[in-house]
Amino acid sequence: MNKICRYILTITLILLFAPCMGGAERRDSVVVSLITCAPGSEVYELCGHEALRVRGIYKGQQIDTAWNYGVFDFNAPNFIYRFVKGETDYMLAGYPFEYFMPEYIDTGRKVIEQDLNLTDEQAVRLYEMLLEEGKPENRTYRYNYVRDNCATRIVDRIDSVAGAPVVYPDNIKYGTFRNEMRSYHKAYPWYQFGIDLALGSGIDIPIGGKEEMFVPIEMAAKADEARFADGRPLVKASRVLNQGVANASLPPTPWYLTPLTLSWLLFSITFAISLWMWIRGRLARWIYSLWFGLTGLAGCLVTFLVFISVHEATSPNVLILWLNPLQLLIAFTIWSRKLRGVSYAVSYYNIVVLISLFCVWSFQLQSANAAFFPLMGITLMLAVTFATIAPKNYSFNNKGEKTFNMSKTLPTARKATRKSQTTGKRRK
Repeated sequence: MNKICRYILTITLILLFAPCMGGAERRDSVVVSLITCAPGSEVYELCGHEALRVRGIYKGQQIDTAWNYGVFDFNAPNFIYRFVKGETDYMLAGYPFEYFMPEYIDTGRKVIEQDLNLTDEQAVRLYEMLLEEGKPENRTYRYNYVRDNCATRIVDRIDSVAGAPVVYPDNIKYGTFRNEMRSYHKAYPWYQFGIDLALGSGIDIPIGGKEEMFVPIEMAAKADEARFADGRPLVKASRVLNQGVANASLPPTPWYLTPLTLSWLLFSITFAISLWMWIRGRLARWIYSLWFGLTGLAGCLVTFLVFISVHEATSPNVLILWLNPLQLLIAFTIWSRKLRGVSYAVSYYNIVVLISLFCVWSFQLQSANAAFFPLMGITLMLAVTFATIAPKNYSFNNKGEKTFNMSKTLPTARKATRKSQTTGKRRK
């Protein structure tokens, strides 16, 4: 009788708790992790990369996926033009995590995983948010290098599911976006030279500690000390998925190949040529066409970025006062006597503008690449040389009309004149 009672009791307990046990097995339980990848050798890898990993049980299925906001299609129509214009369309892509790691293992880049201290409900909500954003009709977004990228998007998504902004340490390490870029691009001076040329004062405004998290490495460091609004730490566990090498980027550029060294070399060469022009009293028009052709083309790019591009940080850019299409006028009119007045006008414009820039630069917001100043000096030197030498090559006739004096421009003409006069005396 006791055995029968025990059997009945056992069966009853099984029937009572079986639904609960089944519910526990079916319950969604996922872990969301930050995946931070160290910088690589490509210019778009110099600040590292950030992604999300979601693993666990979702709707009875075992999942282990990577979610990457840094995907773009280089083969898309007009990609380069649209990128320069600011129409930088990136995508969110979700795929098995096993496909994510090989690239970083092969290139020797360190990969760190930080498990987020989300509740089961928050983690599932974040995963479902990623699933919705990853749909073909939703996955494309307008990328912004410092305000809407692979790291900042993740920060915003975590805040969204947390219900209140996560509190990150507000210690300021760099102070501006440009300073932070320069720190991560220091081994790639030509890349930073291009950034300093293209991006204006928008990346020189003071920023806080959270804004410095646009760089994934900085984001991972601040996440370790961050807390939810209720006091819970943001990260509950960390591990290294791939140790990699100490530095997977390229070696530093040799000092003699940096923009600063080469710009001073150009300055020295131009100084020697200008001195030669002063001594001879003659303009070497080829150097004007070459230099002002280059600065004029650079000015076309800067003008495009300032007035047409929708990049947030390309305007205002004080460099447009120096680099603008006006410089092309000298490149062409230097060869024409009738249009020489245009060269005068642009030369005097350069003299006034560049002297003013040198005087006020330290008092305005925009920071300049050190290599710009020797290059600006070349423009100023050539403008001053033209403004002082060219007038000596002109004289006035009896009617007050300005005429070109070839004898002052061409020493060979003076020699030919003297030789003709000497020959004529001998014949007499």
